[in-house]
Amino acid sequence: MDLGLKGKKVILTGGSRGIGRAALELFAEEGCDVAFFSRNCEQVAQTVEVLSKHGGKVIGTPLDMMDHEAYRAWLSSTAEQLGGCDIFVPGASASGSGATGDWDACFNADIKGTVIGCEVLEPWLERSGSGSIVMMSSTAGIETFVVPQAFNAMKGALLTYSKQLGQALGPKGIRVNAVSPGPIAFPGGNWEAIKGAAPELYQATEAQFALGRWGGPDEVAKTIVFLASPASSYTTGTNVVVDGGYTKRVQF
Repeated sequence: MDLGLKGKKVILTGGSRGIGRAALELFAEEGCDVAFFSRNCEQVAQTVEVLSKHGGKVIGTPLDMMDHEAYRAWLSSTAEQLGGCDIFVPGASASGSGATGDWDACFNADIKGTVIGCEVLEPWLERSGSGSIVMMSSTAGIETFVVPQAFNAMKGALLTYSKQLGQALGPKGIRVNAVSPGPIAFPGGNWEAIKGAAPELYQATEAQFALGRWGGPDEVAKTIVFLASPASSYTTGTNVVVDGGYTKRVQF
């Protein structure tokens, strides 16, 4: 199936590892021009090298998103350099730095990072004619877990925001959706650290998957890329859970 992504211009926040990196690779494989940032200079350089092999334009920048003014400037200059923005994936999160219990960090990264990005890029997305935003929530935003409270609350708030923005931006031709991954395992990720520090929690979590295994970043990334693409042209305001049957709730 042709996703209709060739030549599309993608801005993704985060992106040097995990789900964000996997999504960037898929976008690049589909013929997109891509831009991303990360705080780690070495990881940025490595990611740029890999993505460039697909032949499209690649912009990778070392940046700390917690500097909101620098982040705003990066968004604007990057859209200019790409020559537009068709797809925005605000994937950077406080979870990347292990600050899931820090209310300020979670608000500034997960909420403010998403809101600022949507506000700055809205004119570019509208001019695209097929603008698409895919927000990153989590199963932690749809079920109650005792900890980490800050991360969970912010991911729940993003679901409300994505639904609201889907209604607000629909008349401008911009689709807005969310993806909620369950626990995802990958080298250097949070669950790798948990496996070493709290093996009982790791094993108890693994036992909750209906599919009997951990999911990988690429399995979430495929959903992100499809939702972002013109192949999903009539889908907006929805949240897609990608969790291997981890959550048990029923929603009508």
